[in-house]
Amino acid sequence: MRVGVLALQGAVREHLRAVKRLGHTGVEVRLPEQLEGLDAIILPGGESTAMRRLLDKVGLLLPLKEFVLSKLTLGTCAGAILLAKRIEPSLEAPVLGVLDVTIERNAYGSQLDSFTCRGDVAGLPDFPLVFIRAPRFAALGPNVSVLASCNGQIVGVRAGHTWALSFHPELTEDLRLHEMFLRPE
Repeated sequence: MRVGVLALQGAVREHLRAVKRLGHTGVEVRLPEQLEGLDAIILPGGESTAMRRLLDKVGLLLPLKEFVLSKLTLGTCAGAILLAKRIEPSLEAPVLGVLDVTIERNAYGSQLDSFTCRGDVAGLPDFPLVFIRAPRFAALGPNVSVLASCNGQIVGVRAGHTWALSFHPELTEDLRLHEMFLRPE
């Protein structure tokens, strides 16, 4: 499988390493033409506002939106914000707006408030969850299902071929979530 990782900013190397360790081909995506021939894409953690500016600057915003509407997509942390239809506080318009969720930016505090816990993620027991300036899923549309929760908060969701996570599975050595995401159905 050819898996793109949006490589404008953020945790790109870590996702590429996970994809490679699972035997797939990882492709850095910085330009629209690099979406061609991909089977899936990962939108990494990082800074969603910076990513939005760069998507506009390189002309990738609309081609990426078209891609994620039909292909397997995983957004982690800032990537989840890029996917959301509604962002709180509503200081900015949605970026891709393809996932029927309301997401609250930096819901758990600043970088200093980063934390880890373990949880059940999509049926994967004792999965390590790493949160860094993480968003929170404040509301879900009717076709969105919960993949993961931590301390009573929803931290992972799925709607069809689109997955979004508040946490960073790429910052652990546990490949089970990437493996499940990339498993053909």
